[in-house]
Amino acid sequence: MEVTVVSHPLVDHKLTLLRKKDTEQPVFRRLVEELVTLLAYEATRGVRVGSVDIETPVTSTTGVKLSQPAPLVVPILRAGLGMLDGMLRLVPTAEVGFLGMIRDEETLQPMTYAERLPHDLSGRQCYVLDPMLATGGSLGGAVQFLVDRGADDITAICLLAAPEGIEKLRDLLAGLHVPCNLVVAAVDERLNEVGYIVPGLGDAGDRLYGLAQ
Repeated sequence: MEVTVVSHPLVDHKLTLLRKKDTEQPVFRRLVEELVTLLAYEATRGVRVGSVDIETPVTSTTGVKLSQPAPLVVPILRAGLGMLDGMLRLVPTAEVGFLGMIRDEETLQPMTYAERLPHDLSGRQCYVLDPMLATGGSLGGAVQFLVDRGADDITAICLLAAPEGIEKLRDLLAGLHVPCNLVVAAVDERLNEVGYIVPGLGDAGDRLYGLAQ
C-alpha cells in the first residue's frame, strides 16, 4: 500500500483550522469540503482515462476523457458524507455508492449495516472517503467489502491517519493482492487509550453533524 501525505501550505492551513476545538460546525463542514478537494487532486492522479478526438475553435486535436466505467466514490457513513461534496467538486461525473460500517461489540470486528453499491465491481476504480483512519476497523472492513464485490483498484482518502491504523490496513491488504493507495493530509502521533487520534481533531462525525441525540 502506498501512503501519500499531501504536502501543501493550503492543506496545512485548513487542517490547522479543523483541529481547533473552537472552530464552529458550519466552518468545519466547509473546511472539510475544501480540504477533500485538495486531497482528491492527488488521489485521482492515477484515474483511468482514454483518448478522444475533439474540435477546438482552431483545429482538430486529441485529448483525454475519463474511462468507463466511471470512478465510484464510496463515503463510509456517516462522517464520510461530509467529504462527498468536496470529492464530487473535482470529479462530478463519478458515481456514488454508500457503505455503513459499525463495530460488533461482541466480536469487535467491523460489520456492514447498510450498503448501496453495485453487486459486481469488477474493473471499477473505487475512492473510499473516511475522515479518520484511527484503529483501521471501519476502513479495513470497507476495503474488504469492496474487494469481495470485485473491486480491483482502491484509493482511500482520509483527513488524518494514525500509525496504528496504517499498519492494520497494510496487514489486511497483504492478503488481498489488490492495489490500494492511501491519501491523507497528515499522519499523526498515535492513538490514545480510547482510540482517538492524537493530536487529531476529535470525532469528525460529531463535529460535522452534531451529536444527533
